[in-house]
Amino acid sequence: MKRVLIAEDEAAIREFIVINLRRSGYEVLEAENGAEAIRLFDSCGGEIDVAVLDIMMPEKDGMEVCGYFREKSAALGIILLSAKSQELDKVSGLMRGADDYITKPFSPSELVARVDAVYRRVVLLRQNDEAQKDDRCIRLGDFTLRLDERVLYKKEKAIELTQIEYQILELLFRNPNTVLTRAEILREVWGENCYVDDKVIDVNIHRLRSKIEDVPAQPRRLVTIWGMGYKWIA
Repeated sequence: MKRVLIAEDEAAIREFIVINLRRSGYEVLEAENGAEAIRLFDSCGGEIDVAVLDIMMPEKDGMEVCGYFREKSAALGIILLSAKSQELDKVSGLMRGADDYITKPFSPSELVARVDAVYRRVVLLRQNDEAQKDDRCIRLGDFTLRLDERVLYKKEKAIELTQIEYQILELLFRNPNTVLTRAEILREVWGENCYVDDKVIDVNIHRLRSKIEDVPAQPRRLVTIWGMGYKWIA
């Protein structure tokens, strides 16, 4: 069963979301605040495919819950909801590890399409993990990407990655010294007909640089090719 956790303090909006997702074949867990969302997540052992979190909630807000979920699971899809449309809110959510961001109001078809897209990516990632449990790795200079662990090593130091960071980095590692456009990264990581703003790529590249570069502001490995995209220098 495809399982989604919905955390939304406005009952009418929560009911609207639940009805539409259940019609689309999802099992839905409901929480009316952030603290309850965390309790539900922990009580089911984190066995959730996608979490849809409102940012403005009592007790614990969506940003806090997003950070908690991401620490617990790199393979969980996270979508944030907010009535705010400011760029800062989107970037802050993505920096916390969210996969997508939906601004209220939204249509039923948009909501289901976004959840479907994130769910497909989660399933694909889990399938790839199962297929790669053979200690395979990709080595580029001082860096080793362990496909079985989904962990990057810089020399002997392990660097944990979110699911999106891992997928972007794996794509770059499989295509070293090759410029990948934002459109190519979106297609390969998020899939065809994705609804994600390409700014999510820039945010995740920024996060990756903060983890892997000696001087993130002056990247030597994960470089920007202005007007084109990104490239990993092997």
